[in-house]
Formats: sequence, C-alpha cells, structure tokens
Amino acid sequence: MLRLDLLDPLISGNKWFKLSHHLRAAQDSDAVGVISLGGAHSNHLHALAAAGKRFNFQTVGLLRGLPQQTPTVADLQAFGMQLHWLGYAGYRARHAPEFWLPWLADYPGFYPVPEGGGGLPGALGCMCLVSQVREQLASLGWDDYDAWWLAAGTGTTLAGLLLGEAAAHPVHGALAVPADHGVEQQVQAIVQEAAMPVGRYQLHAACRGGFAKVDDELLGFMQAAETESGVPLEPLYTAKALMALRQQVEAGYFARGSRLVFVHTGGLQGRAAALLQHSQACLAD
Repeated sequence: MLRLDLLDPLISGNKWFKLSHHLRAAQDSDAVGVISLGGAHSNHLHALAAAGKRFNFQTVGLLRGLPQQTPTVADLQAFGMQLHWLGYAGYRARHAPEFWLPWLADYPGFYPVPEGGGGLPGALGCMCLVSQVREQLASLGWDDYDAWWLAAGTGTTLAGLLLGEAAAHPVHGALAVPADHGVEQQVQAIVQEAAMPVGRYQLHAACRGGFAKVDDELLGFMQAAETESGVPLEPLYTAKALMALRQQVEAGYFARGSRLVFVHTGGLQGRAAALLQHSQACLAD
C-alpha cells in the first residue's frame, strides 16, 4: 500500500500531486490566485485552500449545490477561501466551453483549475508516483510488481500512473462514481493530449449505488480492514476501492502470488462527515 495519506495532514494524499503542476503554472503566469470547483466535502478544494493559506495565495471555490455547512466548508472558510454556491444546474455547466469566462472576469488574474485538479497538468503531477514506488520496492523484498489498484473519481491519478508506467504495468481503477460520470472519457482525453505511450488499464464498478453512497456492508468491511491493518480509511474512495479489490481477488481475477500496489489516496478529512451523514440517514429511515 502506497500511504499517500501520511504525506501531509492538510494537503493530503494524491491531492498535492494533482495540484503541483497547476500551482507551478499559476506561479509561472504570475496569477494572483487560484479558482477551482468541488462539492461541500471536496478533498480537492480542502487541499487547495490549505495550500493557499500555507503559501500565501488567494483561493476561490465554486461549489456544487445549495449553501450548507459541513466540516469541510468550515475549513475552507477558515483557510480564507472565497466560496460561491452554483446550485446543481449551474455546477453541471462546468464542462461548457465558456464556463470560466464570467468567473475570470470577476476574478481577473486568477488561474482556473478543473474539478478535482484534473486535466493533463494534474496527471503529469502524478507520474512521479511510479518512480517513488519503484525506489521503495527493495525495502519490501520485491524486484517488481504486477499492477496498480486505486480509487478513481476523475481518473486523473490513474491517467498519471498510465503515463508514468509507459506501458510497463497495467493500472486498475475502482470507480467511486457511476460509469456515466465520464471517467473513461477523461482518462482518454488526458492520454491523447499527452501523446505518450501508455499501457493497459481497466475501470471496475465500485461506487455501490452512486458517489458518496455508503451502506452497512461497506462500513463493516472498512471497520474490519482498519482493525486488521491499523490503516485509517474513508468510505467514499479508499474503502470502496479496497473492498472492490478484495472482491476481485476472491473471484480469482488475479493469480495467486500477484503483487499489487494499492494507492491510499488520502481524503481522511471527509471521513467523519461521511459517517455522520450515513448515521443520520439510517435514523431517518
């Protein structure tokens, strides 16, 4: 397991890697701040706002849905991020060609970052994960590995691993969102824009009914996995990805003795809110 959750308490997991090239581009363009999108529990916005506070640049967050107060939103405000709630229809327009124009008119000199730190810059920032793992193999007594396994929300980190691997090893993405959320298309778009050799990858259904959907079976698995391993998980990405991996192993998808690199993508800041939301939903039922 690649424990990216241990890298930083605030700019956690794969978020720093996805942000690194975007922030470098913002700095190179003399941007006065960074503007991006996400939900009320967004790990990406949380990392961006924390980076803005730490490195002293302005941040603006465009949020999905109606105004609400969550632990993540409270942190965004504490970190100094300016928030705008787009509603649901307004947020769905984020892929429109002219989406950013009015926002950049309101915030001149700001650098726009796609949802989740996506796009080619986000993927390029994740390429180095491949070399980092290879440098640590000897400490495990490994001389090689067979494949990667990680949660996929936008597909950016998965695309970065594909670019970094250059067809050496396959990459498996456990979808934290439904198949119609465009992860496949985003991965393909990044790969085509990069114009670099890539190998095999496969996306596996793992969202368990939808993004941020949590059920008792998942929580039971998460608790058991945490107790056995001592590794903290969260139910929206890492627990779903690990549960999907177990199911594939039990189904015989991987040969006995296969060596897999599981990426812990962090996101633990949203754990408490997700568990509370599930508890409240159970009480309401």
